[in-house]
Amino acid sequence: MQQTRPADEIVVVNDSSTDKTLDVLKKYEKNIIIVTTPKNTGNKSYAQEYGLQFVTGDVFITTDGDTILDSDFIKIIEQEMQNDHIAAVAGYVKSLRRNWITACRALDYTVSQNIDKLAQDYLNFIFVIPGAAGAFRTDIFKNKINFDHDTLTEDLDFTYRLHEIRHKIKFNRNAICYTQDPTTLKSYINQMRRWFGGGWQNLNKHFKVPNSPGMALELSLIYVEGLVYSMLMFVLPLINLYLTMWLLLAYFFIILGLAIFSSIKERRLDILFCVPEYIFLKYVNAWIFAEQFFYEIILKKKSLVWFKPSRWEANIPVAPVKTSEKI
Repeated sequence: MQQTRPADEIVVVNDSSTDKTLDVLKKYEKNIIIVTTPKNTGNKSYAQEYGLQFVTGDVFITTDGDTILDSDFIKIIEQEMQNDHIAAVAGYVKSLRRNWITACRALDYTVSQNIDKLAQDYLNFIFVIPGAAGAFRTDIFKNKINFDHDTLTEDLDFTYRLHEIRHKIKFNRNAICYTQDPTTLKSYINQMRRWFGGGWQNLNKHFKVPNSPGMALELSLIYVEGLVYSMLMFVLPLINLYLTMWLLLAYFFIILGLAIFSSIKERRLDILFCVPEYIFLKYVNAWIFAEQFFYEIILKKKSLVWFKPSRWEANIPVAPVKTSEKI
């Protein structure tokens, strides 16, 4: 409701919650469309599928209950969608500040979106449209994509399918959202298991998706190189501990350089001081990445269990919108 370009409609899905969610939503019922699922689905993709039938606009934006859109988000999406060749837009996700885990996640977001995702945009292969900050043309989504509910990462599934049908996805770094990330190691591990598990599920499902050398290169770097790298992190110390220590020292300074860049870019000093913890989480990530490869690809034990992370109250100052424009 604080958007400089007001939304034509805001559809909020209440997944038959048993807390005070519905009471809070009713305070805004003059401004939003509240839809409640017949029963609790326990899964975001089912809740979104239910809510989508109430969307009437030509373009819809997906976001989450733990996410705040920048006030210019809708205006930027509308400008991008003036290009009829663009079927979807991936926004830029920022992590709300909380503790050392969210600082590490902020470092990840800054590097991945300002380096990796820019390269993907240039190669015309955006790897994932974030579920917290994505926009789609409604007719294309309803007629050609829709929901399968057979992976843990529905946003990645949507992205793959858009590439399969040769539709263009645009990344815009100015379409910013602020999201809550896990603040405990347990929640972080559960989220990474869902992300990596869903990544392997979607790779297996859409194995033939690369339709250009750029796409094939990107997927190879993510999965093949990622798997080799993950295994080397644990095997190399057993082979040569001395070499491992030197490589870790070099890696520390590389991450330090990226942390300096990220702290300046995001104007967050806490990112600069999270380098040791970030390297620790890289080992956690490597273990989970290899673990999910083993479960999903080798054992074919497909998991569709959705882990709900704990959330915290985020107070974000929002400037009042000064506009007389009525859309």
